[in-house]
Amino acid sequence: MSRPVPSWLPRMSCTAFAGLLTAALATVPAGPAHAYTGGNHEEITRAALPWQPVTLTEMADARDGAINANDRPPYFDVGPLHCDNADYLAPRYASGYPRTRDEATTELLACIRTSVTRFRNAVEAADGLVDADGKVRADQSDLSSHCTWDERPQRAKCAVLEQLGRGWHQIEDFYSHSNWSDRPASGPIGLGNPPGLERPGTAPFLDIRRYSVMKDADWTREARERIPAELTTGCYPDFDSTGVKPPDCDGRVSHNRALNKDTPASARSKSDNFRRATAGATAEITRQWNDFKAELLSKYPEHRRGAQMVCALVHDDPAGACP
Repeated sequence: MSRPVPSWLPRMSCTAFAGLLTAALATVPAGPAHAYTGGNHEEITRAALPWQPVTLTEMADARDGAINANDRPPYFDVGPLHCDNADYLAPRYASGYPRTRDEATTELLACIRTSVTRFRNAVEAADGLVDADGKVRADQSDLSSHCTWDERPQRAKCAVLEQLGRGWHQIEDFYSHSNWSDRPASGPIGLGNPPGLERPGTAPFLDIRRYSVMKDADWTREARERIPAELTTGCYPDFDSTGVKPPDCDGRVSHNRALNKDTPASARSKSDNFRRATAGATAEITRQWNDFKAELLSKYPEHRRGAQMVCALVHDDPAGACP
């Protein structure tokens, strides 16, 4: 949905922003946007994950869930955390478009990179859920108190949920912010009515698990080749991967005016586009969870540790449910 620019943003120094962007694009555990509303993120996430209720609420809640953590300052205005600014329009639709296909693809890769990094972090954090013999650690999997999404050290289960939630948020946003699944309105294709790809199913270049075990140069090369020439997301006046924040999106495919499907009443939500985007995002998170489970089973086979990690993540009382 359309967002006001936060009051804190003009006071952010270049140095502070550079640090935020570096953390967003390549963070390791150490140390909130436009998009689907928190309620829509919650509905998508709940529909995708077969988790028990307390754990699912920690991830999906519209106000306090990990899936919505990127929609709070200071992550709110970092474009790659919402798959913004990968906008492009081919010359046959608009000559002299101010962003090239390569620049648009680079922005989309920056978005994907944030999810790859979070996936890697979540796999590492899961190691703390069980001991060396595969027994669930009750102190590290307890959810009797609410998790905090502040990048600080915390219980292993909270750490895993935070990394997954912060990595899945922009993947959900991709389906709302892009023309991957949608149809254009009737009439000429152009800035206010970009082409629609009408693709069913999940995007092949969001193969986060596969990319997580590849060198960055290799997976970015592979993903680049999978991105369709006419794919676009919307321009939004937040910071792109280079640290540039456009004052507006005049002359570009705009998130607010042309493309977003953040609510049923949004600019591009007609012609069943909102349902298509929501269905795509739901299928994507189901895929991402299944891939994460598979990675834990593969990486931690000793004493069935990976299976116990999965059990600990799904259940509200893993110490009792995962013998």
